Amino acid sequence: MKVAVLDINGKDTGRKAELSQDVFAIEPNNHAVYLDVKQYLANQRQGTHKSKERNEISGSTRKIKKQKGTGTARAGSIKSGIFKGGGRMFGPRPRNYSFKLNKGLKRLARKSALSIKANENSIVVIEDFNFDAPKTSNFTNVLKALEIEDKKSLFVLGALNNNVYLSSRNLKGSEVIISSELSTYKIMNANKLVLLESALEGIELNLSK
Repeated sequence: MKVAVLDINGKDTGRKAELSQDVFAIEPNNHAVYLDVKQYLANQRQGTHKSKERNEISGSTRKIKKQKGTGTARAGSIKSGIFKGGGRMFGPRPRNYSFKLNKGLKRLARKSALSIKANENSIVVIEDFNFDAPKTSNFTNVLKALEIEDKKSLFVLGALNNNVYLSSRNLKGSEVIISSELSTYKIMNANKLVLLESALEGIELNLSK
């Protein structure tokens, strides 16, 4: 599978990048993608939610009225959840939402996500570039040249590049990562996946293990 390589001005360089069939052209497994995205989102949850139950409320433990003869339901404590100021019944407790997935399934999910983007023609390959200094306008010019300034984009670098990363940090719709940070969620969350040439080898190496 060959894709044209563009420069940062959006012009065709005349070269082609070979995308691995085993990574970018498999039959997508939608359930694997679902599970990996679900795990990513679950891992983002802090799980620190908490409400006070009746044993944690300050208040009298005196039985508030006699057991029988009132014509209403029996009640033993003002701290009961049916009264104002009482504890919450079955309220949230701190918990860990994370769960495990095996490496093979996560690898399949990333391959499936990349294949989905390839089928949608949502992958752009550009030659490696750098900026002299971190500057948001430089990165904005690249987005405009690639005609993706109004789309959610994910740039994947082969190695850490602070000037490119810092130039993109103020832009809400764009994210810059290195190939080892690529996840199913990030792939599926982007409208356009922009891969630098140096990132292709790392992606294919990580997913062919």
